[in-house]
This record gives sequence, C-alpha cells and structure tokens, in this order.
Amino acid sequence: MIEIVKSGAAFYDRTAWGQITVTDDDRLNFLHNQSTNTFKLRKPGEGCDTVFLTSTARTIDLTTAYVLEDSVLLLVSPGISEKLIAFLDRYIFFADKVKLTDVTEQTAAFSLIGAKSHDIVKALGAESLIDQPYGTHCLVDQIRIAVGSGLATEGYTLICDRAIDLKQKLIDLGATQIDDPTWDALRIEQGRPMPGSELTEDYNPLEAGLWHTISFNKGCYIGQETIARLDTYNGVKQQLWGIKLNQPAEPGTIVTIDSEKVGLITSVADSIGLAYIRTKAGGAGLKVDLGEIVDLPYLTREKQN
Repeated sequence: MIEIVKSGAAFYDRTAWGQITVTDDDRLNFLHNQSTNTFKLRKPGEGCDTVFLTSTARTIDLTTAYVLEDSVLLLVSPGISEKLIAFLDRYIFFADKVKLTDVTEQTAAFSLIGAKSHDIVKALGAESLIDQPYGTHCLVDQIRIAVGSGLATEGYTLICDRAIDLKQKLIDLGATQIDDPTWDALRIEQGRPMPGSELTEDYNPLEAGLWHTISFNKGCYIGQETIARLDTYNGVKQQLWGIKLNQPAEPGTIVTIDSEKVGLITSVADSIGLAYIRTKAGGAGLKVDLGEIVDLPYLTREKQN
C-alpha cells in the first residue's frame, strides 16, 4: 500500500481530525501572538504549519492554518480541539475581537498523497495550485484544496462540508483509500510527530524537529522566551530521529549504547521507529542497541529561510 502512495495517488480520511475557525477582526494578530509561526502579514489563500505551546514551550499541538477572507481555519490533531480551544480562551481578553468555533462535526478533511495527486487536483479544477508554496489553497465547487498532504510526501489537503461525498469523488478519480495503520506507518516512516507520542509536555518543538514551523524574528508569543534561549545557547538536549530497528521494539523502549541510556522510542511501525536521542550521543548513522539512527524527511533541525 505504501508503494501506491509513492507512485500513484492515495487518500486518507482525516475527518476525525479537529477543525477550528478563528474569526473577527483580531484573528491574525491573535494567532501571531499565540503560536510559533508568523500570521500578521498573511493574506487569504495562504497557509502554514504552526505549533501551539505552553508558557514553558512544551508542545500542545502541531496544526495547519489556512487564511480565508474572513477567518482562519485550523486543522488540528484528533482529539485536540476541545483542549486547544480551552487553552486559547484563557488568552482572549475583554477588548479582543476574536472568536473560536469548533466546526469538526460539520466538516470533512482528506489528505491526497502521491505522485499522481496532481492529476486528481487538476481534474477537480484546481490546476493553479500545482507547484505553489505549501499551504496555498483555493475553493473549487465548495471544496477547499490546499498544497501539502500533512506528510513530507507531495500531495494536498481537501476540506469540505460533510454533506459533500468527497470520498466517492476521489475514488471515482482513481485514488485508493488508505487506513489508519497505513497512515501511521507513513507518518512514522517520514518522521511526522503526533500528540500523545512525540508531541507531549515532555518535549518542545525544537526537540521534535519542527524548526520549519517557527519564526525566530517575529517577537513575543507563548513559549517564545524558552525557544529563544534554547536556540541562543544550543540548549536542545535531545532530538527526534528515525531508528531502523534490528529487533522488535515498542513505544517506551529505552535506547542504549553499551547499556547506557541515550534515548526513548515513541512510535514504531514494522522495522522503523521514532525516538528521542540525546544530542550529545549523536545523530544519523549512530549505532545503538536496537539498530541505527537515521534522518527522516519531515524533520528539520535548523532555522528555515
């Protein structure tokens, strides 16, 4: 099935993932001040990944934000909507013109993945999106189509009202549906961290390989002081890597070198896993008791242009 994703076109139903709309006049300033990426100058039709943090820079969620004409749509991880809204509500003050609405039950979302995903997007009438920057999106026949699949693999994200049978439309256009275990294997193979596994209050986004979601020159936001200090003083003590396993393992397994603990496995799919490894121990190419540490395409470890 993973080969179909790489050479053909597949889709994954992300309807269970949360969707939150952020509306009213202060929406861009609010998101700019509450998450890691920059929002103030973004225009309708643009999008980006951003991370919401605690005040000590521990990760709440990795989300994708799409800027619309009169709102911002946040695509958040499964089961996170209520928690994130409750967290953000604490930072909406009396004079702020911001409203948060959970629209998960009204909307459907799909990831379209693979080399032939462009052909399907073209057939849907969104050819203009091909080769556009990540997060660029448009509305075609009541379907919002955006560049980026949620993985490092080329593809798109499609969002619409649940009344639209988008799943059947994708099948009719030749895409193959993948199930939850296949998606999980893909995201582990590529290094996308998820809440409850790699994204918890034990880790910050620099450790989780999410440097591409962070603006280092935009000024204050929740958790910014900790992130700036870690960057300035090279304080990232552990980093997320892939691990090619030479034996069975499961989340929670300790990674060692000559019986010395150097890390912890957080996710496993077949013969590859994700693990936080002590920075001083090394990175790609490091031989550990369970196999070899490898880099993965989703993860970033330095500031992006």
